[in-house]
Parts: sequence; C-alpha cells; structure tokens
Amino acid sequence: MVGWILKKILGSKNQRELKRLAPIVRRINELDEQFKGLSDDALRAKTAVWKEELSKLPDPEEQRRRLEEILPEAFAVVKNGARRLKERQHSFTVCDQPMTWDMVHFDVQLVGGMVLHRGRIAEMATGEGKTLVATLPLYLNALTGGGAHLVTVNDYLARRDAEWMGQLYTFLGLTVGCIQHDQEPNERRQQYAHDITYGTNSEFGFDYLRDNGMATTREQQVQRGYHFAIVDEVDSILIDEARTPLIISGPATVSTHQYDKWKPLIEQLVRKQNMLCNRLASEALEKFEQNDFETAGRLMFKVKLGQPRNKQLLRMMEDPDKRRAVDKAELSFFQDTRKEELFQLKEELFFTIDEKSNDADLSEQGRVFLNPDDPNAFVLPDLISEFTEIDLDPSIPDEEKDKKKTERQQHCDAQAERIHNISQLLKAYCVFEKDVQYVVEENKVVIVDEYTGRKMPGRRWSDGLHQAVEAKEGVQIDRETQTLATITIQNYFRLYQKLAGMTGTAETEANEFHDIYKLDVNVIPTNRPIARKDANDRIYKTRREKYNAVINEIKESHARAQPVLVGTVSVESSELLSRMLKRDKIPHNVLNAKFHMQEAEIVARAGQPGTVTISTNMAGRGTDIKLGPGVANAGGLMVLGTERHESRRIDRQLRGRCARQGDPGSSRFYVSFEDDLMRNFGAADRMTRIMERFGLEEGQELEHPWLNKSVETAQKRVEQRNYLIRKRTLDMDDVMNNQREVIYTYRNEVIDSEEPRTLIYEVIDEAVPAKVKEYLDIDEPNHTGLMNWVNTTFPLGLTKEKAAFETRDDEGSGKFLIERIKEAYERKSSHEEPTAVKSLERYIILNAIDRLWQEHLYAMDALREGVYLRAYAQKDPLIEYKAEAYDMFVELMANIKNEVLHNLFRSTSNLQAFENFLSSLPQFLLREQEPPGSNISGRARQPQPAHAIAAGGENGGDGAGELSVDLPARRSLPKVGRNEPCPCGSGKKYKNCCGRVA
Repeated sequence: MVGWILKKILGSKNQRELKRLAPIVRRINELDEQFKGLSDDALRAKTAVWKEELSKLPDPEEQRRRLEEILPEAFAVVKNGARRLKERQHSFTVCDQPMTWDMVHFDVQLVGGMVLHRGRIAEMATGEGKTLVATLPLYLNALTGGGAHLVTVNDYLARRDAEWMGQLYTFLGLTVGCIQHDQEPNERRQQYAHDITYGTNSEFGFDYLRDNGMATTREQQVQRGYHFAIVDEVDSILIDEARTPLIISGPATVSTHQYDKWKPLIEQLVRKQNMLCNRLASEALEKFEQNDFETAGRLMFKVKLGQPRNKQLLRMMEDPDKRRAVDKAELSFFQDTRKEELFQLKEELFFTIDEKSNDADLSEQGRVFLNPDDPNAFVLPDLISEFTEIDLDPSIPDEEKDKKKTERQQHCDAQAERIHNISQLLKAYCVFEKDVQYVVEENKVVIVDEYTGRKMPGRRWSDGLHQAVEAKEGVQIDRETQTLATITIQNYFRLYQKLAGMTGTAETEANEFHDIYKLDVNVIPTNRPIARKDANDRIYKTRREKYNAVINEIKESHARAQPVLVGTVSVESSELLSRMLKRDKIPHNVLNAKFHMQEAEIVARAGQPGTVTISTNMAGRGTDIKLGPGVANAGGLMVLGTERHESRRIDRQLRGRCARQGDPGSSRFYVSFEDDLMRNFGAADRMTRIMERFGLEEGQELEHPWLNKSVETAQKRVEQRNYLIRKRTLDMDDVMNNQREVIYTYRNEVIDSEEPRTLIYEVIDEAVPAKVKEYLDIDEPNHTGLMNWVNTTFPLGLTKEKAAFETRDDEGSGKFLIERIKEAYERKSSHEEPTAVKSLERYIILNAIDRLWQEHLYAMDALREGVYLRAYAQKDPLIEYKAEAYDMFVELMANIKNEVLHNLFRSTSNLQAFENFLSSLPQFLLREQEPPGSNISGRARQPQPAHAIAAGGENGGDGAGELSVDLPARRSLPKVGRNEPCPCGSGKKYKNCCGRVA
C-alpha cells in the first residue's frame, strides 16, 4: 500500500528518468531553431569539426564525456538535417521503390535517442518511428571514428534502412554501409570501414567467427572493432534467437550415417504405433460408453504417451468427463508408488513421445521389432571391462591384444551410431512436422524460425537431426557437418563497448536483459495516445470451433470494409485458414515462410479497405501498416490472433501491429483447449470445470478477463522454462567464451606479428622444457624416450652417448635442446625463400591452432551433451563441465605447442628449398661402412620422409658438432642378381666377388 502511494506521488522509476531528460529535449529544440539560419555547408562543417576533435581523444572515457557534452547540439544537427530534407521534399529510391522524405523527429523520439545513446533499451510502440530514432545515437557515436552498427532481423530491412536513413547521414557528411548475405570479403571490408554500418545479427556474428577463427592474414579480416551497436527488434535477436548459437560448419571428414538403411523400418514402426493407438482409443471409447471411466482413462493416457496428437484422443479431450478421466489416470501413474506400473505401461507401446522436451524414446517392444535377432542391438558394450579382460588373458599374444581392442572399439562405435541414427529418425517422424518446424524447398529441408515464422536457409539442426528429417522427406541427405567455429548471440553482443536496443515489447523481459546484458529498459511514451481496443480472449473447446469463429469474424469485418490482419503460429495454421477463406470466396493475402520475399509489400498493404492478410505471428516487423481511405471510420485495422503464443511478448507484438500514431484499431485472440500451449502448460482442469459449470454447447465460447489471466499464467510458465534454457546455454558458453577469447587473441597476435619467429621461439622455450620434465622428472627418468622424441621431431641427430642427458639436470637438458633446435631452425630458414619465411611461420602456428581447436570444439560438444548425466550422481553438471573443460583446454594449449614443434621441420615454402636444406646436412648411411664395389650410393641426397630423419652426426655423429641426418641406403644402379657378372668388371659372378662382402 505504501509503495502504491509513493508511486502515485513520486511516479515510477521510468517516469522519473524520463522527467530528467525533459530539459535536454527543450535545449535540443532551441538549438534546432538556431540552426535554421545556417547554410547546408555550415551545418555539415559541424560534423567534420567534431570528428577531428574526437579523433584526438584516444581515451574512451574522455570521448564518452565529450559526447555527453555535445549531445544536445549533435541531436539538433540531425533534427535540422531531417527538417531540411522534408522542406525540400527530397526524393530518392529505396530498394528500387521511389520515396520522398517526410519525417522530422518528435520530442518522444529525441527522448528515445538519448536512452539509446546511454546504452539502454528503448521500448517504443509500433509506428513510433524507431528507424528514425536510431539516426540520433548512430550519428553521435559515429563521430568517434570507431564505427557504429545497427543490427536488424533480415537482409531486406538492413538494406531498406541503410538506403532510407542513409539520405540523412550523407547529407550531414557521414558515410553509410550495409552488409548483405552474398557479399565478398573485400566488399564487406569496405562496408565496415564506413562511419555507420547496417546488417543482420547473423552476418555480424559470422563475420566475427570468420575473422577470428578462419582468416590467416589481416587482409582477410573484415571487421574493425566493436564500439557501439543498436539492436533493432532487440527482443527478437537477444532473446528469441539466443537459444541457438551461431555455428560455422564444414563437412565432416567421414560420413557414417545409416538413415537410408533404417528409414523403412522406422516408417513401419510408426505405422504400427498409429494402428495400436487407434485401437486403444476405440477400446477406450467403448469403456466410456460402459461407464468404466477408470479403464478408459488408463487407455487414453497410454494413447497420450504414444501419440499425443491422435485425432480420437483430441476429440475425447473436448468432453469434460473424458478429459478428467485422462488427467486422473495421468496423475495417479506419476505417483512414486506406481513408477513400476508407469514403466510397464510404456513398455506396452513401441515408443513414447514427450512433446515438451521434443523427444521420442523406444520401448523394449520397439527395439525387438527393429532387431528381432539381436537382443543386445541397443546395448553399448562396456569397453573398460572388455579391455581389461583382453589385457589379463595370457592366451592372447601382445600383438593380437591391440588388434582385438581396435575391433571392440569399432564395434562399439558402430553400435552407438546405429542407436543414434534410429533415435534421430524416430524424433524426425514423431516430433518434427512439415510446414510447422520446417518446409521442403528445391530438394532441401529449410528450418522455419518458431518465433518469426521466417525461413532460415543455411541453418541446420545439429547432431544428425537435420539428416534424419532429410531422410524422412526423401530429399538429398547432405554430409554430416563438423563445427569449425561457434559463438552464442549473447557473447557476441557482449563484445561491444556500448550496446543499446529498441523494440515495441521489452518490458516483460526486463529482468533477463538486465541479468545477461546489463541493459535497463525505458518505456518511451507514444507521440499520440493509443486508441486500440484489446478485447478479451475467446476460448473454445476445439480447434474446429475456434477456426469457424475466426472465419465468421473475418466475414463480418470484410463486409464492412474493415481490414483484418490474422496472426498464426505456424505455416500449417496459416494455410488451413487460407483454404477455409477460399471456400467462402473471401480474397486474402498469405504471408508465411513460403512467401518470405513479398513480406514487406504484403504487410504494407494490410491497412487498405477490406484487405484480409494472414501472417505468421511476427512477420513484417519493421514495416508500418498505414490505414487506407475510410478505414478509420470502419474501426481501423483489426488484429485477430488464432492462438496464444508461448511468450506474452509475441502476442503484444501482434496486437501492436494496429493503431499506430493514434489510429483506431482493435485486437482479439482466439484460444482452444487443443492448442499446444493449453495442452502442455495450460490449467486444463480449471478450464474444464468452468465449461462444465456453464454447460457450454458446440460452438459456444468462454470470454472473461479472469480467463485471460489463466492463459497468461500458462505463458509465464513457458517463458520461465525458456529463460532457464537460455541461461544454461549462456552459462555453458561462458566457459567456451573464455577459451575462445584466449585462442582468438593468440590467432590475432600471430596474424598481426611482424616477426612470427619470436612466437615460434616462445613455443620452443615453453614446450621443450615441458617435454624434458615429462620424460625426466619422474621416479625413473626415461632418457631414451626423450632422445627418441627429439630425433623424430627435429633433425638434430642426437645419440645416447653424446646427448649426455644423464650428466645434466632437467634445466640444463632443456637449455641444451633449445639451443640446438634454434640453430637447426636458423639453418633451415636460410634455405627458404626470404619473402615466404614469415608467411610460412604464421601458417605453421595457425594451422596447429585451427586443426586442434576444431577437434576441441567437437570434444566440448560431446562433453556438454554427456555431462547432464552426472546429475544422477548428485553432482552439479555445470561445475563438472567447468572443471573438465579447464583440463581439456590446458591439454589443448600443450598440444598446439607440440603440433607447432612437430611441423617446424616438416613445412617448407617450396620443395627445392627443403631439398637444399637436406643436402646441406652431413649425411651418413644407416650402415657404418660402405662395402667396396657395392652398388649402393652413400651420396644419395633425395629428400627424405619425416620418419627418416634420425640419429647421426658429423664424425660418427657426436651430437655436439654439425647437424646431421640419416638417410636409408639407396641403389643408384639396378639390382644385381647373385649369379650375374659383378659390375666391378672382375669377370667373376657377383656372389663370389663384391656380393660376398655385401
């Protein structure tokens, strides 16, 4: 009560913050009036003066203070520039469409600009001109020369806004760039070099990954820093897309999938399950007619486990008594005392489906159907036990033991691959629906974004799921992919020194924005009061009744020439409504993932008299719907939602499509108990009781503000669940992010280094002593092992007697080896082409980093998937993940250094240089003496394979003099048979002459 009174007296936190900005708004408008007397050149000159002044302030803190000082004047310059363009009716083309500039900043837009400049999120209602608002902070922050980025949701909006707002920036003397999907690296670099750059979140993120994880020279990198970014539709990008990390993949080296082989069997299995569930549903119906509700409820619960979308089940769930029987059976089986009964119930099916977690699980009956002859087909062998048995079996020779272990390992891998393929195929058939989660285009499966309804070409589900769906649809199965580089959306945007965002709906997610991105939300008041009327939800028992009611509402509105925008949650729903409207001969436009290209055009026309537009829920964001003539008198645009979305924020976005800038408009949502949200998370029991109490008949609806609250409660449950998923994704990726920063910093250091040899010598200085310690700092020092490692890695030609490791301590041995390795490397480098040496040295390090980092990413993926099982041992998976990830990273860094050492003498700028290097080394044969008259040339100088570089040295290989290399004895003449004449010319047979000595 006290808080309510204080709020009434003092205003909310948001109101107080906006009140503090009011004097600055007045100051901006005063300066705008003053600038009216300036010439265009004088106005543009201010930009040049500020840019020069800020370029002389290297300290970011000083730059920030100076930007705050010039903010009113800079905002006034932008507003004045917009005014001049409007007064002159400046005409131009945007995306090949003619346009005329007709915008000047309102006071609320100036407030929005200040909120964005201060690194916050500005929530502004649809139609309030967010695109124009962004020009203010982008202009101000671009003056520093560090680059200002505007991030939006698709390529079309990026291009449109860059060309549209670019008129104002160019007029004021700034340059504008735009990143598009199909641009080449050189063109991208030019776009990033501009003062202001527009692009999509995925393009910015993938450019970061390519620059830091794949580029090998500074010229191949396109980005130039992370100074300031505004994220348009910030909720869509930072929340909706944050559950899926950005991944750059390459084809895996081997492809072992068996989807084609198992597809026919899985199809048969799914058909058998459908027949079983239909039979069970028919039996349940008979039991209901006999008033045996307990048995019927049990049967229907079994159907729900095996086929949640079974049509008979959904029809029965419309009846309150039958719904209660199913719910009662479900609750009783989930009691601790009946766990075994629940397990037995599941075993009576071929598989069970969990819609909430998008998972499908085979039962024993299903496993027998797929592999009737092999009871262990779905059991992974215990390799540790089997390896132990092999090691302890005295009857198996040592050389056979390794062979048997390899066989068991291969058997285990094949078994795991089969289980995985079957699991993913089952999921593809039972959980993933065509035209809901994906569409098929041009012989390819294209994922549909569950929030925006937009197609996501190029994106693939991981872990073989995409290939399973491809097999199901009978399209080309692409090769498995391997992760080359990855980052989450959250961690990419946290790279920016200052981040801001704007959207029409952020308040409901304010806590998440603050917790993850440290972004506060300010709600900006509208320029004119909102005139939209939000009606209560209408709730029906079945989808059929709901869709009929929607069609009737559309007919009524269409008859009075009122435009209607119908929002759906899936492509499937939008096409169903389209068929129903065609049947009633009502003209309409459909906008879903299948008609993505016409998005902005269809949405822009949605306000014309009598227009009916069916759209997936968030399509057309960023495009204003302007009302046609006479529409305001007919009630403005009507928005109808055919289903409540999982997130309240998405529903608010759909409502916000109408009633822009004070226009009239109305909205209403239609809900049924068959909707996924209500089935999985809704308070179905309470709703059923209400419907019973009122005795509702076919086609009747419930409508009351209390019911709206009940639906919102279900949405809050899903929002909390999805937030925890995003939070856990981020917690896991924070570990990877720390590792990624170390690796990418090291890569960039290599790329930028003028003298990469110093980095190679650093690796030698660190890795060699570590190896010495590994071999010698143990109970029984392994001098032979160390010498073998040295001689197989470097051409030092050390021998046991002359290396004298026994006479030195560990530190002395390390110094001795480092000195010899550097001498050898200097000699090798002297034979390389001088211009190519630095590039070769960079390549040696970068190749080691990239190859091992990719392997590390693969191992980390496997760890992330498996670590959740440790929760069964009462261990926190996150803590376990962090501990193991750290150990793996330490091992990775050591492996990178060893890989660099391994490749140091196995890489060359050209083959001739390598041959010259080998020729310069004193060489001797593996035999101590060359027999007289033999046909073997001890002067062979052919370049040798790596394993041939072995022990030896000048004067018998003393290990302390010149570098040397052993070469195998090679014949310079054809082989001479034992009974052939000796080539020395003695006339004797070879076996009685030189051959006797040989």
